[in-house]
Amino acid sequence: MLTQEDYLNGQILLIDKPLKWSSFQAVNKLKYALINKMGLPKKFKIGHAGTLDPLASGLLLVCTGKFTKRISELQGQAKEYTGTFFIGATTPSYDLETEIDQTFPTEHIDEALIRETVKQFLGEIDQKPPVFSAIKKDGVRLYEHARAGVEVEIASRKTTIHEFEITRIALPEIDFRVVCSKGTYIRSLAYDFGKAMQSGSHLTALRRTKIGDYDVKNAVDVTYFEQSLGLDQASSE
Repeated sequence: MLTQEDYLNGQILLIDKPLKWSSFQAVNKLKYALINKMGLPKKFKIGHAGTLDPLASGLLLVCTGKFTKRISELQGQAKEYTGTFFIGATTPSYDLETEIDQTFPTEHIDEALIRETVKQFLGEIDQKPPVFSAIKKDGVRLYEHARAGVEVEIASRKTTIHEFEITRIALPEIDFRVVCSKGTYIRSLAYDFGKAMQSGSHLTALRRTKIGDYDVKNAVDVTYFEQSLGLDQASSE
């Protein structure tokens, strides 16, 4: 059973973030629970080590107290994702946040082409972040530019794909598993993958399964964590 002092000295909480929650919402919910159920001071430190989009689920590492100093170290670790590409159509956001804007032929796509295309994305690659992302350009987040209809030039970045495995092919859907470096956008990978096959693609499902040696199998959802704090309190009284 963790005490108030344990959280202040520092903990790494493995949280399984649900769909449609922002990472900020998840951290706020945990902070509120720790303040109200563990009596932690309102200004105690808490933060996450790597954002997950609202349309993605999975592992969110949340650091408390003195362990917030480890956030940048944890952010630098390799990450594993699983998910689904929808082949033959693109969206402006490269995922389901926006509606399909273009469709493309898929008749030429078969398993051999899919598996051959995977090889193009292994190792260090150049990748452009999606226009719907939180990166700042001229002091404004890209998604704010995009929603305002303002076109901006986005520079490509170096990123590394350590592993890229196709786990299911049921066109127009392809399931995958990817292990990648910090700063990789799986939405951009979906878009670029479709383009490399002379078609289009967007991301329809995404789950972060690992960060370094931390595994989502050992994570708990926010509600369970909150309830367990209540149980801890009850058993200690």
